[in-house]
Amino acid sequence: MATIDKPLPNVDENNKPQAEDIEIESVKSAEVIDTPTGPVEVDMTEDGGAEVSFNPSTSEIDPNQDHFANLAETMEDGDLDSLGNKMIDQYNEYRESRGDWEDTYKNGLELLGFKYERRTEPFRGASGVNHPVLAESVTQFQAQAYKELLPSDGPVRTQIMGNVDVPKEEQAKRVKDFMNYQIMDQMKEYEPEFDQMLFYLPLSGSTFKKIYYDDLLGRAVSKFVPADDLIVPYSANSLEDAEAIIHVIKISENELRKQQVNGFYRDIELGDPPVTENQLEDKKLELEGISKDGQEDTLYMKCTLT
Repeated sequence: MATIDKPLPNVDENNKPQAEDIEIESVKSAEVIDTPTGPVEVDMTEDGGAEVSFNPSTSEIDPNQDHFANLAETMEDGDLDSLGNKMIDQYNEYRESRGDWEDTYKNGLELLGFKYERRTEPFRGASGVNHPVLAESVTQFQAQAYKELLPSDGPVRTQIMGNVDVPKEEQAKRVKDFMNYQIMDQMKEYEPEFDQMLFYLPLSGSTFKKIYYDDLLGRAVSKFVPADDLIVPYSANSLEDAEAIIHVIKISENELRKQQVNGFYRDIELGDPPVTENQLEDKKLELEGISKDGQEDTLYMKCTLT
């Protein structure tokens, strides 16, 4: 196979400069370029190459800044207000989109048969008790699932992928024992909240667990998140394809203040707790025989957007 070099247009082959006649200017100074992902430092080398640093020390970024620092401490108040308003709008929009589900869930709780009411319709003394078949089904599901998912020796099991030998088996056993120790011994809230989750799962259709590291406790925690406290677009098929996930957390003023001092939240002045009406939450408290007694008026509601 033969190759033919085609001359460039408007180039005189007779006066074409030779390689030794071309002067190459070496740029040794570093230059910082702003990119969509942040500043990048480009340093030209003598051989015509370039060294690119994605964490330039000459930029305005503090190299000693913690990667996990609270961005709210450095953002402008206008940007924070814009994000806050956007979260509130999304929260209200998502709550309205699943209003039919909340009404169905609330009406279904009345069919558990946990509450007796005196009825005058269709006549005085008519039966005001629902048959507890739904409650029995929920209780049986809770008991069967608890036995299978949380056995006495712990919920964690290990499986060795690939060739099996003695060191891998011993390592797998150590991992299983340590994780079961963390869940069953260190995470005090895991077992009772897991049991509570299994009760609400057949009623609401979906329940969630949130596992994260708590700075105040100094360990990982596992919290049960009811379906009515996890706000997502009703059109979403799963959490993976949801455009946003809002977790509503009710927290006391004392707990919120402790997290502010610890640096988890901005240390700003707290206003009065918002007054909200949640008929679904009121119905759950009514069935459990719990009275608010003004306690709800002292709770703050925080929303985390994912």
